[in-house]
Amino acid sequence: MLTVDFGRLPVRPGDRVLDLGCGTGRHVFECYRRGARVVAVDLSATDLAEVAGMFGAMRAAGEAGEGGSAAAIRGDGRRLSFVDGTFDVVVLAEILEHVVDDHEVIAEVVRVLRPGGLVAVTVPRWWPERVCWALSEAYHRVEGGHVRIYRRRQILGRLRAASLEPWASHHAHALHSPYWWLRCAFGLDNTSTGLPGLYHRLLVHDILHRPWWTRLADRLLNPVMGKSLVVYLRKPVAPISARSELARSELARSAARAEDSR
Repeated sequence: MLTVDFGRLPVRPGDRVLDLGCGTGRHVFECYRRGARVVAVDLSATDLAEVAGMFGAMRAAGEAGEGGSAAAIRGDGRRLSFVDGTFDVVVLAEILEHVVDDHEVIAEVVRVLRPGGLVAVTVPRWWPERVCWALSEAYHRVEGGHVRIYRRRQILGRLRAASLEPWASHHAHALHSPYWWLRCAFGLDNTSTGLPGLYHRLLVHDILHRPWWTRLADRLLNPVMGKSLVVYLRKPVAPISARSELARSELARSAARAEDSR
């Protein structure tokens, strides 16, 4: 189940892609299928072992894109071991809401992304997430749980402050919002009985079979109650200060040309 729309985030053969906080690898696997040179980074050794195993299975089954490569590395998003400008694309999906020092993670993403590179950032949408917090303390007070709820203007402000330029956004996973509300209301561990169990079976059917009616419902409801906000951004080719200087120089040249033409 992908949150990032790879129609909006082009990943091409040979692109260097970082999936930071990859979890069990849903996005990095798609990039690998497209022939990218992918690096999956996470703090969980358990998740990384699963991701590495899937990389091997994809290679054995011929599902890896031609020319692609894959590595799974344990690392802290606040202190990445890569040199500046290593990656063409970075995926940061459902991570920032877990991190107290989110500005440090954003700064590292900008540092390791090449000028002109693209990044996709996803976080829980404010109001569906607020319902979960209201229904269950355990939902966000567990170890490694969510430490904040972003409003759209807040997350965009933090990303812009790091010199990233948003160019597209959308919401995703509307059908998952009621599922989490039910779990928060009836118990987070309850995924198999009662209303949460019934709804879970609906979601499994949607993921496995993708019937037209669930796809249509999800598409229509995403603008209203999509659980995730997805933002696509670009790192400027030139630093902000350099671009400002270029703009001033161009204005000066234009003024000079206008003066000469009189």
